[in-house]
Amino acid sequence: MIDDTQEKQPKYKWSYSSLSLFQQCPRKFYRLKVAKDVVEPEGQHLIYGKELHKAAEEYVRDGTPIPPQFAFVKNYLDIFKALSGDQLCEHQMGLTKSIEPCGFFDEDVWWRGVADLLIVDGESAILVDYKTGKSARYADTKQLEILSLAVFKHFPEVQHIKAGLLFVVSKEFIQCEFFRDGQKEMWTNWFGDLQRLERAYEHSVWNPQPNFTCRNHCPVKDCEYHGKN
Repeated sequence: MIDDTQEKQPKYKWSYSSLSLFQQCPRKFYRLKVAKDVVEPEGQHLIYGKELHKAAEEYVRDGTPIPPQFAFVKNYLDIFKALSGDQLCEHQMGLTKSIEPCGFFDEDVWWRGVADLLIVDGESAILVDYKTGKSARYADTKQLEILSLAVFKHFPEVQHIKAGLLFVVSKEFIQCEFFRDGQKEMWTNWFGDLQRLERAYEHSVWNPQPNFTCRNHCPVKDCEYHGKN
């Protein structure tokens, strides 16, 4: 388990997406998230995803009509809206390094995550993450796992979580479930990757890791692997 410290403010903060970026390429992670001397431009797919998430949030939470271009998600959202429980949209959660619940912007926040839709109903909860990718072929439920771990901390009454990745374009729903008594095992799976991230911060070593994004999609243009297969 990662050593805790008495420092109020942790040396680094992370999320599922930032850890995924580090695993893809530590050099890219460093330039975008630590040095911040490179900015990744928002592509059309990212803008589209943000707009869809906003439309879904406002429809479920406020009943705001869905814009015509996103009308195809209404039937899915209506299923969730009909469920009992407290429905929380774009719900922000934080954890301290000692794995205690905290606010998203608290000084001692260590991990941050946002649940697209969280429905809490007594001892049970439903967790949904919207995806705008064209296929669920490479679906990764690890994001749901870390969000579920946060839900168990923020909602002590919840014992069981049904979770799913809703691919709204390809009309696929990848399901999984998590139980409170499985938290220790789930956290163990995360600590190996987090230890590597922590060592990179401690020793300031950010070696490049060539990957599929080097050819056309990496904004770190002065890297020796940029533009190569």
